[in-house]
Parts: sequence; structure tokens; C-alpha cells
Amino acid sequence: MQDVLAAQAAVFLTAGFETSSSTMTFTLYELSKRPDLQKRLRNEIYEALVAENGKLSYETISNLPYLGMVVDEVLRLYPVLPILDRQHLHKDGESPFDLKPYYDYTVPKDMSVYIPLFAIQRDPKYWPNPNTFDPERFSPENKNTHPPMAYMPFGNGPRNCIGSRIGLLQSKLGLVHILKDHYVATCAKTPEEITFDPFSLVLSYKDGIYLRFVNDKLYERSANK
Repeated sequence: MQDVLAAQAAVFLTAGFETSSSTMTFTLYELSKRPDLQKRLRNEIYEALVAENGKLSYETISNLPYLGMVVDEVLRLYPVLPILDRQHLHKDGESPFDLKPYYDYTVPKDMSVYIPLFAIQRDPKYWPNPNTFDPERFSPENKNTHPPMAYMPFGNGPRNCIGSRIGLLQSKLGLVHILKDHYVATCAKTPEEITFDPFSLVLSYKDGIYLRFVNDKLYERSANK
């Protein structure tokens, strides 16, 4: 029982906390390098807050178009889990799963299958300039052009992440509260290139990410008028 409780506590920590905080961190990192995109996102957040007198509903946060595009692109570049693992459960009487006509190979029953999500979501075959942060990939007109299964930060099918909605809400809510009155910029310790921690359960920067936060009171000034 003690092992079960410890395992559940670890799942709550990694699935409910570290996932959202790392998504917010990578978002702020990318925005710090693109002041033009950050300004566009902050203006969207500011206008939504003004329209609703500072109280954003779940529906409003979930439907802020540019915020959604930014977070989707961050999850493409930095999926929380760089690899998904599944198990081939072949039932008696079913046809075996093989890789023909590409390979002459039949997947054995109960075999573990690892999906290189990080590699797929940065594959130039599916994503032009794959290492470039470009939220326009997820604009309404572009979103439907993505090849099936080329983007699945929460997995797919019946075994997809059960907490995807709450995870997205936490990340977006955190970004709204940070960016409504602060902008982020690079500093002397901000890394030019990301080096990932090979021992982390989730995708994370090896030495931490340093940014400069500036409180310009963008929304606070209008709220106090």
C-alpha cells in the first residue's frame, strides 16, 4: 500500500504540476525572444480582461485564439513527454499487426511500442522549419492541414491524457496572470539554445531558464482609472 501511495503522489506531482509549469516556462522563453509575438498575445489578454472587467471565465480563457495558437506551438516544440509508450495487446482471433508494405515485420503480442513524439513533432517532413517557434502553424486556416498523428502532445485515441483540459487551463491561466502586467525579456543568463535534462521524467531544461520580468502594469493601469 505504501508503494501505491508513493506512486500516486508522484503521478499527481508530475502530471498535475510539472507539466503545466514546464509549458509556461517554455512559452515565456520563446516569447522573450520574440517581442512582436509577445506584444500581440499581451494585447489579446489585455482586451479580454478589459471586456470582462478583469474576470475571465473558463470559456473565455479556453477560446482566446492567439493564446491557444501560442500554447499549441509550444507543445509541438516542447511536448511534456518526449516519448509515448504503449503495449500491443493482440487478442486471440484478431489479425496480427504488421508493418507491411513498409517493412516485413509483425509486432509480437504484448510488445512495448515507443513513439518518438519529440522527433515526430520536429520532423521537417511534416513541419517546415521545424525548430522555429511559429504560432501561425495553429491558426484556424492552418490547423486542419496538419497530417494525422503528426501532432499529439497529449497522446491520441482511448489512452490519451485524461488531464489535457485541466493541464491546458492551468497553463493558460498562469500565462494570463503573468503577462497581463509583465513582459519577459532575455537576460545575460538566458540560454541561446536549449539543452535538455537527460534524467528528467518530463522535458525540461538542464540548468534552468533565466529570464528578465518587467512589471509595466499594462492592465493594472487601466483597471485603476
